[in-house]
Parts: sequence; C-alpha cells; structure tokens
Amino acid sequence: MQKIRVLIVDDERPARNKIRRYLESHPQVEVAGEASNGREAVDAIEAERPDLVFLDVQMPGLDGFGVIQALDIRPLPQFVFVTAHDQFALRAFEVHALDYLLKPFDPDRFKSVLDRAAGYIERKEQEQLGERLSMMIEEIRGKPRYIERLFISLQDRAFFLQVDRINWVEAAKNYVRLHAGNDSYLLRGTIEGLHRKLDPAKFIRINRSQIVNLDSIKELQPWFHGEYRIILKDGTEMTWSRRYLDRSSELFTNRF
Repeated sequence: MQKIRVLIVDDERPARNKIRRYLESHPQVEVAGEASNGREAVDAIEAERPDLVFLDVQMPGLDGFGVIQALDIRPLPQFVFVTAHDQFALRAFEVHALDYLLKPFDPDRFKSVLDRAAGYIERKEQEQLGERLSMMIEEIRGKPRYIERLFISLQDRAFFLQVDRINWVEAAKNYVRLHAGNDSYLLRGTIEGLHRKLDPAKFIRINRSQIVNLDSIKELQPWFHGEYRIILKDGTEMTWSRRYLDRSSELFTNRF
C-alpha cells in the first residue's frame, strides 16, 4: 500500500505539533503539510490533494465545516475531526461513522483513528464516505435530518447531486436509478433505504419500486381499483398503487 498523505489543520501550533509527532511514528504516513486556519486549509487541500485531513472543528473565521463546503475538488479526502468540547458534533460523528479525536487524546486513541482511516482508504470507500459527510454536515448545521444531496461517483468524475433535482427514482435490483432531468445515475442501495433518507414532504413512495418528487408531478388521473395514474411534467407515466396511496392520504386534504 502506498503511503497515506496527511494534512494537519489546527489554529493552535501545539495541537499541530502533537498530531505531527504522532504521525511521524507511523511509517505508512507522509505528512503533506499544515494549515493554521480555514482558508489556508482549503488552499492546501486543493493543492496537495491529501488522502486524509486532521481537521480542527472550531477555528476563527472559516471553521472545519466551512472548509469542507468551500472545497472544489472531487473526490474529497477523508476527514478526522479534532474537537475539544462539541458534544453535539461528537454524536453526529458516531452516528455517521466519521471518526474524531477529542482533545486531549493519547497515542492509543490516535493509532485507532489512523488505522480506521487507513482501512477506508485501502478499500476506496469514497462513495460511502461522501454520503456520510453530507449527512453529518446537515445534522451539525442544524438542518433537517433528511439528506439534501447525494454523492455521485462516475468513472471520470464525482460530484454532489442536490436531491431537489431528482424527479423520480426506480429500483434496479441491488441499485437505485435516480432520474434528474435528462440525466440518470445508478447508486448502490435499496429503494427502501433511500426513501427513509428523503424528506416525506417532498418525496413520496408510490409503489414497491418507485419514488416521486411531488414537485415533478403534472397531474393525477383516477385509475383502476382506487389507484391513480401519475403524469410527470416530462411526460413520464407511472402508477400510484392503492397500498401506498393509503399511506399518503393526508396529501389529499387541505387543512389550514
């Protein structure tokens, strides 16, 4: 395995020195550089393209989350967040499986975090990491728990797709296909798993294999056996089954 290139970001020099000292005891690691604030971090990450970033959460000006949002590179590196006391952030990291270091940390905890990050890099789990990162940012920023973007990884590029751009979704065996305008993207996962992550005020499960963005619906037409035929704005037609229609009955009542 090639050496892991690591960038250290912290506004406190003693903290940077401690991380560097621990990293230098691990032969599989190469320190690519340091940054003392958020803006320096963005520039260094985009220039050095490290595999792993130890990123301080709380910094003056651009904080750790602002650094991630400001990055204009894909794929993103992996991030280990370093924090002194943000308990809400720690809970979010644990839920979404992105690791963290709570100051003060010892060599054993540091080694555990580094080994875990190395495992992710070796298995090239960039797609799963991108999704976890998106969910973590939204939870920590106080946004709703439903995802607002999905990480799309193609052969020649990768990017975040805003879920509001998705018109409808269909199951494809062990995958789901996202339809967004004239484009479609295949993601590994189940229709049920994706449905749980989407805002039910915007996305409705209409049958066993399809999810629809309500804003993409042009009209509904009564169909057989109490079902509805859905006509999307792009002309796509599909059936809203009675089983799933009953679960969404509140959509058909206007209450003020």
